[in-house]
Amino acid sequence: MKHFILAAFCLLLASQAHAQFGIKGGINEAVLTGRVGEDATYKTYFHAGLFYEQKLIGPLSIQPELLYSLQGSQLKGATTVTNYTTQLNYIQVPVLLKLTFGPVYVEGGPQFGYLVAANEDGMVQVRNSSGNVAFASVDQASTGNYKRGDFALCAGVGLKLGSVVRVGGRFVAGLNDINNLQYLQGVNDPQLQNRVFQFYAAFQLPKL
Repeated sequence: MKHFILAAFCLLLASQAHAQFGIKGGINEAVLTGRVGEDATYKTYFHAGLFYEQKLIGPLSIQPELLYSLQGSQLKGATTVTNYTTQLNYIQVPVLLKLTFGPVYVEGGPQFGYLVAANEDGMVQVRNSSGNVAFASVDQASTGNYKRGDFALCAGVGLKLGSVVRVGGRFVAGLNDINNLQYLQGVNDPQLQNRVFQFYAAFQLPKL
């Protein structure tokens, strides 16, 4: 038993010797797909957070991250006067497998998101006091219009610039429907999903 504990302790120390923390941030080019009766175009937002890279074997490592990410879309009605911006504020936790070949790496894996807040700004469709459809210019919270949970898959590529700086790009494809509206006049239950292109710079701290 003593030998087992000693071996486990040595293994833990060895694994920590290959662990690295870091910070990262960059821009999001985001859109919401699945709108019915509205044209969605990409909107520029940002993301920032922390990551932890743990070497596994050879060129393979695992990299969980904790990010604050702004997403959403610019939405314009195809046949109506709606024209507004939707901003979704997420806490995102990607858990990525990473393969490194010299200065180049590729990465991919699942991402789990939690919606903190949402906002709509512009001309939107509303209902007046009599229940009829109307349009109004608003700048309002819209968190209740979206589901809190978001599950996505990520894939990307990056480049090491020396021992500290990393730059890369990533595509994030939401898999579940985040629409939480139940009664929409003239809209047939749109299935809303996040689509995000991320471009980032990362700064990796020295190995522990």
